[in-house]
Formats: sequence, structure tokens, C-alpha cells
Amino acid sequence: MTLTLILLNMLVFFALLAFLYVLKRKGVSFSIRVLLALTLGVILGFILQFIYSADSAILKTSTDWFQLIGGSYIRLLQMIAVPLIFISILSAFTKLTLTKNIGKISVLVIGLLVGTTAIAAIIGIASAAGFGLEAIQIDQGEAETERAASLEDTYGTVENVSFPQHLLSLVPANPFLDMTGARPTSVIAVVIFTVFLGIAYLGIREKHPGQASLFASLIEALYAIIMKVVSLILQLTPYGVFAVMAKTVALTNLDAIVTLGNFVVASYAALGAVFLVHLLLFAFFGLNPMIYVKKAIPVLVFAFTTRTSAGALPMNIRTQQQLGVQDGTANFAGSFGLSIGQNGCAGVYPAMLAIMIAPTVGINPLTPSFILTVVAITAISSFGVAGVGGGATFAAILVLSALNLPIGLAGILISIEPLIDMGRTAVNVSGSITAGVLTSKITGELDRSVYCDKTRVVETNS
Repeated sequence: MTLTLILLNMLVFFALLAFLYVLKRKGVSFSIRVLLALTLGVILGFILQFIYSADSAILKTSTDWFQLIGGSYIRLLQMIAVPLIFISILSAFTKLTLTKNIGKISVLVIGLLVGTTAIAAIIGIASAAGFGLEAIQIDQGEAETERAASLEDTYGTVENVSFPQHLLSLVPANPFLDMTGARPTSVIAVVIFTVFLGIAYLGIREKHPGQASLFASLIEALYAIIMKVVSLILQLTPYGVFAVMAKTVALTNLDAIVTLGNFVVASYAALGAVFLVHLLLFAFFGLNPMIYVKKAIPVLVFAFTTRTSAGALPMNIRTQQQLGVQDGTANFAGSFGLSIGQNGCAGVYPAMLAIMIAPTVGINPLTPSFILTVVAITAISSFGVAGVGGGATFAAILVLSALNLPIGLAGILISIEPLIDMGRTAVNVSGSITAGVLTSKITGELDRSVYCDKTRVVETNS
């Protein structure tokens, strides 16, 4: 009977995948198929949990098969992320689109990422205070206790790490190791290494044009191949989103969501406010925010469902390009956004936790001095936050340790962590794209005709 039910679940799952494929064959747009995949995944997940309950062995086995599709898609995106960064930035040098404003672009991108993270921290503080959230309101069960112990172990690895040491970790010592993604700051290290190669190419181009021409031809060929790989992977997006969402919803602890509903609402209120800030920034710089929303929907939906900023990088860069951002700036913003100034994970979340946890040690979290300290520490600690699962927890550990608050309490929301993390990741990606577009606007390199072309969205052609 158990095997029969599992097979039945799989039959429904693959039938819906086939339906999405039929829509593609009929020419339904990429954006609509992604949104439909999200909806179908949510519906299937809720139905399966209603039938079996979240802790059912049948559901666990079925979702393991779902993960084969969804997990494979995420891994493919992660697979291409570092090669895409490496070859795209080098290509920008060989095409002479990153020769004049490298320093200015880097400073603007990082400044916008950290600045919006500081704003996100203020919004997180306001949301936690406005909803009256406190850590003592949450009953800590077995899962929370285990999480606290785990975080205490993690805390020991970052307890004595200063801000200069955080900055030092961004500098590559072994670029080949960083290309494997071995460190939380590997992506930024790859960017730095690639920039050095690009600058070296410019030097060789002046003295040895023949060698430089050969190198440029090689980079151009590799760029074409990598972009084709990206295109092939992006075609799988609707199927990956559907599979990931079906598993996520099916295994979500609905009882915890009901119990901690106030915390979920407060988190999404804060994240929504940060996204509104992004839109206001577009308007302030004379750009239609609704055009941005339309073009960013596919990548934001993907980030929401998969909870990985790193996996969303190829779509992030493609989206910026469709918004009129040049390749080099798009790669800088997308790459830096993986480890610096993540508005959701490194801004809203740590600030909310700090306000919630402070009363447990007798600190008034609403004093101006404490609020300013939280905002400053949150912005500074946003350097080096990994763009993969666990980044928000790592950021929270850094902020809470700097404030001398109990680290173990960072695990109090573990029961609803996946649900909140979905929104955080989408806001992270939105912040990264915002930084890229506004940097291009400030430097005068934004192609407004491309930005305003409403037909230019992330699509696949085959």
C-alpha cells in the first residue's frame, strides 16, 4: 500500500511537470510558466500535507524524489555561477567595457548594498518593535534547544573575528580553492582575482597586442559557451521552481506557522517595506519602478522558492542586462550581492532578532543608543555573508555576538525559518539588482532604451 501511494504521488508530480512542458511547446511565456509552476507547487504541497501530514514517511519518500528535480536544478545553477562570474568580468575587460570606472563601480555597488542594508536594519527594528515581538514569547521545544546548542558551537568559530579580519577574508589566497566555493567569501575572492587578470590583460594589450588578441579571442569563445550553458539551465526554471515549491510546502510545519503567525507577519511586513524602498529608489533616480517589477519577477520568484541567492545569480545577471545594465556592472553587483549587504538575511533578520532578544538580558531595545549600535553593527557585519543556505543565521551570529547577546536564541524561529527565508532571499536578490541598476544610472552607463523596452525580459529561446 505504501509503495502504491508513493507511486501515485509521483504520477501526479510528473503529470504536472508534463503539463508545464506542454505549455512551453504552446509558446506560453517564460514568466507565466514560472508563476504557474510556483502556484502548482504550492497547491500540490498543501494537498499532500493535508492527506499525509508533514511527518509522514510516505510524504518524506515522495518529496525526496521531488528533490531530485528541484535539487538538481539548483545545483546546476550553483555549478555555473562561478564560471559565469569569471568569464563575464574578463569578457567585460576584453570588450573594453570595464576600463574606466572599475573603482567607481565597485564603490557605488558596495555603498548601495551596505546602505540599503542599514535601511533594512532600521525597518527590521521598527517592525519588531511595532509588532511587540520578544524572544520570551516563543516556547522553546526540542528543535529550538538543539538549534541553540548548534549555534553555540558555531559561535566559537567567529567569537574573536574582528571587522578587519572579515575584510581580509575577502582577499583570495588560493583562487583555485575559491573557485570551488570552499569559503563563505569565495565569490568575492573570485571577483577580485578576475579583476587582477583583467587589469593584467589591459597591460599586455599595450605592449604585446598579438598575445592580448589571442587571449581576447579565447575569452570570447568561452563566454559564448558559458552563456549557452546558462540559457540551457534557465530553460529548466519552471520545472525546478515547481519541484522545489512542492517539497517546501509539503514539509512545512503548518502548526508552527499558526502558532508563530505574528512573527511571520512582522517579518514579511519588514521585507515588503524594504522592497518598497527599492522601488522608491528607482523612482527617485527617474526610473519607472513598475518596469523593474515586471522584468524582475522571474528571478524574484526563483529566489523565493529556492532560498538561494547564489543559485539565482545567472538569472540575476540576465535580469540586470535586460534592465540596461552593462555586463561588467551586472556581474559586479550580482557577485558582490552574494556576500555583501544582503538586505533580507544580513539586514532585516539580525536587527529583528537583536530587538527581540535584548529584553531577555535586561536591555531596553528602543533606546536611541542601542538602535544606532544595532544598525551600525548590522551594516558592518553584512560583509562576508554567504549567499547560500545559512547566511542569515551566520549574519545573526555576528550581530548578536558583537552586541553581547545570547547566541543560542538565534534559533528560536527555526520552526518557521524556511518560510521566512523565502522572502529574505527574494529581497536579497532585489537589493543586488537595485545596486546594479542604480550604479549604472549614476555612472551614466544605463541604456534607458533597453530599460524601458517592456519586451526585454528574461526568456529562453528554445
